Amino acid sequence: AAMLGGSLAGLRSCAGRPWRGRRRAAAMAGGGMGQRMVWVDLEMTGLDVEKDQILEMACLITDSDLNVLAEGPNLIINQPDELLEGMSEWCKEHHGKSGLTKAVKESKISLQQAEYEFLSFVRQQTPPGLCPLAGNSVHADKKFLDKYMPQFMRHLHYRIIDVSTVKELCRRWYPEEYEFAPKKAASHRALDDIRESIKELQFYRDSIFKRKMEEKKRKLIENGESEKASS
Repeated sequence: AAMLGGSLAGLRSCAGRPWRGRRRAAAMAGGGMGQRMVWVDLEMTGLDVEKDQILEMACLITDSDLNVLAEGPNLIINQPDELLEGMSEWCKEHHGKSGLTKAVKESKISLQQAEYEFLSFVRQQTPPGLCPLAGNSVHADKKFLDKYMPQFMRHLHYRIIDVSTVKELCRRWYPEEYEFAPKKAASHRALDDIRESIKELQFYRDSIFKRKMEEKKRKLIENGESEKASS
């Protein structure tokens, strides 16, 4: 039994190695492109993935330092009038005020066409399987994308970068700095929301994450001085 257990453990270990090796090789092949982030925002008829639909989708690509490298499609998807009429009062008010409802009725773009255009865009800008989906409360967008745009999602990494997570941690750990976080205009339009999300994460990086950089610099200085003293 001990020998069998050892053999099984060895098989598992060996079986795992090619997969990890492929992941490492893919990451190296992707280079800087593999570090990019795929920013997405959706406007929907509601939050119930079983009955609601995507109305608008926008996509931007940034590098790891949050510099916008490419602006992708910003598409409004046609949906039937009965679906729009069945939206909640909140959606009717905000999508009506932003002009989205009218634009959806006038749009000629289907969901399938939209997925094709977004997939073509991310294929040009990112290597397969390496770059994560990013945005604010992007877990909600991911549910709709998993259901309605599965080919698009298969191109991305399974992890996500959710700015809302950083927001909630900063609100708890650094409340004084959090007070200066950029306030959202709440336009409830996809491209505007993405730009606000990137701006917000830039703020957290510059105001909160910089502490780690300052700590590294301090240690480098201390190490340099200790080396001088020892010599």
